[in-house]
Amino acid sequence: MAISIRVLFFASAREAAGTTSTTVELDDAADTEALREKLAALYPRLAGLVKDEDNITLALNEEYVQMGEAPRLKNGDTVALIPPHKRRLT
Repeated sequence: MAISIRVLFFASAREAAGTTSTTVELDDAADTEALREKLAALYPRLAGLVKDEDNITLALNEEYVQMGEAPRLKNGDTVALIPPHKRRLT
């Protein structure tokens, strides 16, 4: 059985994916790590970012996913890909 996940792309993730959002179908036992792998396969320019937790933070239903965790996803979840904010030095 498949689940449908809404994915939102921000900043450099949006640029690499070439879109602001998409819907991804995953196995019903999928977790956020499986989502990262699926997105890397769907958007090759995004692969280097999305597979590295230091480069992309995930927010699952508006709650940040802690590094090293891979919560299970359920149908209808929304996951945002949030690159780190880099300060400009002046």
